[in-house]
Formats: sequence, structure tokens, C-alpha cells
Amino acid sequence: MKLKGGEQESSVSSKGAKGKMTFSLALVALISAFGSSFQYGYNVSVINSPAPYMQDFYNQTYLDRTGAPMNSGFQTLLWSLTVSMFPLGGFFGSLLVWPMVNNCGRKGTLLINNLFSISAAILMGTSELAKTFEAIILSRFIMGIYAGLASNVVPMFLGEMSPRNLRGAIGIVPQLFITVGILAAQILGLNRILGNAEGWPVLLGLTGIPSLIQLLTLPFFPESPRYLLLQKGNEEQARQALQRLRGWDDVDDEIEEIFQEGQSEKEEGQFSVLSLCTFRGLRWQLISIIVMMMGQQLSGVNGVFYYADRIFESAGVDSNSIQYVTVSIGAINVVMTLLAVFIVESLGRRILLLAGFVMCCASCAVLTLALNLQTTVSWMSYLSIGCVIVYIIGHAVGPSPVPSVMITEMFLQSSRPAAFMVGGSVHWLSNFTVGLVFLYMEAGLGPYSFLIFCAICLATALYIFFIVPETKNKTFMEINRIMAKRNKVEVQENKEELKDFCAVPGRLADRTMSSSSQL
Repeated sequence: MKLKGGEQESSVSSKGAKGKMTFSLALVALISAFGSSFQYGYNVSVINSPAPYMQDFYNQTYLDRTGAPMNSGFQTLLWSLTVSMFPLGGFFGSLLVWPMVNNCGRKGTLLINNLFSISAAILMGTSELAKTFEAIILSRFIMGIYAGLASNVVPMFLGEMSPRNLRGAIGIVPQLFITVGILAAQILGLNRILGNAEGWPVLLGLTGIPSLIQLLTLPFFPESPRYLLLQKGNEEQARQALQRLRGWDDVDDEIEEIFQEGQSEKEEGQFSVLSLCTFRGLRWQLISIIVMMMGQQLSGVNGVFYYADRIFESAGVDSNSIQYVTVSIGAINVVMTLLAVFIVESLGRRILLLAGFVMCCASCAVLTLALNLQTTVSWMSYLSIGCVIVYIIGHAVGPSPVPSVMITEMFLQSSRPAAFMVGGSVHWLSNFTVGLVFLYMEAGLGPYSFLIFCAICLATALYIFFIVPETKNKTFMEINRIMAKRNKVEVQENKEELKDFCAVPGRLADRTMSSSSQL
């Protein structure tokens, strides 16, 4: 494989892409993740605790309207819609990623997205007052659209503005806030707080507050420098954004690296989903994100959480205390994801993915055995608890946070929006499928359902071991060259095109032109 201009690229990557965690970078990561990712996690679990009270409200509203109580079949249908509208909306939200991030920018998409969340929060918060359960079901779909956009755009936004030596850690921050959102919903959903007949509308309506905070604060922070330079062609704004994010004025090396990324993909233009799926040069990247996203959702995480309550109950935990045990599991999830933030740059992405999927695989296998034997062997119920905890630890350090980081890193600027759209769609469709199919699996197979999850974890781990490269501390161009070898294509940087592309006023243009004249 040839890479013309390779010496120049490597000299740039050695100087320009490393950086420190500045106050501006930390603040934009926190505001983006709290304002968007937090609500994804919050709305995943917010309806679990108040479910009986919400179902009573559905029944009472129907009774007031018709004079007859709701039959159980119709109530089950309405509640199923309430639960499933969220992942279905997430799928449609993922389909909006490509057009919105290309036309409105990364930051602009996040700001517009807040309107979905705030409108849904108002509808949910006032649903009891308006005596309409339809508003809750509609709001869950709207919140799904919001989460579908947020779960893809936040990792893309933060990944594009992070220096390469912090890209993994900052890329996991959105997943950290998803787990914090789940934990917050579990705590606020306790019976003594808001998980009761009077408090559930407030519990649902609180989701609008983080969006309001983001809407008021994010405009004061810069847009993605890569978007500004490569897609808007505005070097001055990109330079100012980088200077603010990096905390120093000399960002020429990083601007030069971004130029080279744009040059290497200039001929292809912006990828649509169709062109991404048919382009040979990105074949293994595309297969890899589909496998990782399917593995993440089909590995049984929803099944483990579904079984958790009855596992703890069989171990002798008092039924009134189970909600506190659920909160403790949520806390373990947060702590282990926080750990992943600190170790992803030292251990690398591959190690965390492999370790996580292997732990989940082993946990599912042992859990199948323990659930089958717990009626005959008394201590097996405690082994089941151990399996649940090990599974959650494994999923939190690798399969949950790392795939979205890998999407950012394995694709260049022109193909990244389409890649996130594909990855996000696979994520939400897999999530929806598990929610739809698991109850039937559980009814038909019982504990043996976890053997299917075990096989999926093993298959995903094997794929990652043989195919997915390590990407830590590499520039996007370096990762692109690694994947080009696997795709059996050449990455070329044409001398004349590089001159044209970099022919902009200023010091950078002079440096780039002199470098390209030596090729």
C-alpha cells in the first residue's frame, strides 16, 4: 500500500494531535453529555418504578371516558406501546443523524434536538392533569427520537473535538452519563421520593431540565473544528475553536492534520448510507460497527436486568428492598463506566471490548447453570447474584461504552455521519428486537435463554479478536491506513490536489505547500 505524503502525515501526528484536558474541553463534554446522553439513560428506566401507578391512571382515564373498566388485554397493549415507543423513536432518530449533522452541524443538531425533549417533558408532566394517556405514549416516541439523535451525535461531536490521546476517555463520557441517568431515574423513582401515585408525572417531566440547561449554555462553546474546516471550509473559525479547546495558540499542526484527512477523502465527497454500504474501502469498518452494535444490544443486558429482581428475591431479599438493590446495581454500572474512562487510554479499546464480552459470556453460561440448580442447591442463588454483578461490570467496561468510540475513530469526516446513522439504527433495532422477543424467549426457554446470549457474546469477542484493530493514540489517518490494508485498497494523497486543497492564506498554507512540493 502506498501513502504519498506519508512522511509529512507522520510528522504532523507526532507533534500536533496530543493535548491536555482543558477547562473548555471538559465543560463542553459535561454539558453535551449531561444535556443529551443523561436523558437517554433517564428515559430508559424512568417508567419502571411508577409502572403500577401509571397503569392505574390509564385504567381510570379509560373508565372516566367510557364508563367501563379497561380489559386486561387492552391495558397490556397500551403499556407495551408505552415501553416500545422509546426504542422505536430511537430508530427514527438515528435516521435523522446524517441529514442533520451535515446541514446543521454537530452543535446545531444538539441544540435543535433539545426542542424534542422539552416538548415531550411538558406533555408527560401535564398528562395526568389533561387526563390523557395518549400524550404519554406520544411523548415516549418523541423522547426516543431525541435519544436516537443524542446517542449518535454526542459521541461524534466530542470525538471530533478531542485530542487523540484523550479521544477514548472523552468518548466514554456520554456512556457514563447514560448510566448516571439510569441511576438518577432509579433513585428518584423510589416509592418514598417520586415513584408513587402523586409523584410520577413530576418524575416523567423532570427530563426537560437537562435540555433547558444545555439549550442555555452550549451556544457559548465552539462547533466541531473538523466540521468547520472540512465541511464549512472556514479555517479561521476552526482555528479559533481549536485554540479555545486546546488552551494554546499554535494549532497549525492539528489544522494541517485535518487538511490531510480532508484531502485523502476528497474524491469520494460526502458519503450517503447507500454509498457507504457499497464502498469497498470502508467494507470492514462497516461490518465491524454492525457486529459491535449488535453484540452490544443482543448480548443479554436487558435480559439480565429483567431477571435481576427475581434472582435477588430467590436469594431471600425482601420484596420491599429489591428496589434498593436495583439502585445498587445502577451504582455499580456508573462506577465501572467511570473506571473505563480512566483506563481506556492506557489499556486500549480492544482489551476492554474483549475482556467485557468474555466476562459477559462466562456470566451468561454460569447464570444458566445457577438458575437451573437454585431450587435444589441453596447457595446457587448467591452464585446467580455474583453472575449478575460480574455481567454488569463486564458490560460497563467494554461493550456499553467502547463501540461508539470506535465508530468515531474508524471513519473519516466524510463517512462518519453515515456510519453513525448505520450504527445507531442497528443499535436501536437490536434494542427493540430484544424487548419484543425476550419475553417469548423467556417463556419458551426459561433460564436457557442466556445460552443464546452467551453464544452472541462469544461470537462478538472472536470477531473483535481477529478483525478489529487497536485505535488508541492514533490519528484518524493512521487508523484509516490500517483498515485500508484489510480492505485491500490504497490510500493516496495526490500532490496537485493537496496544493489546491491547502491553498489558503496564512502560515499553514505556506508550510503545507512547501511540504507537498517535496513529495
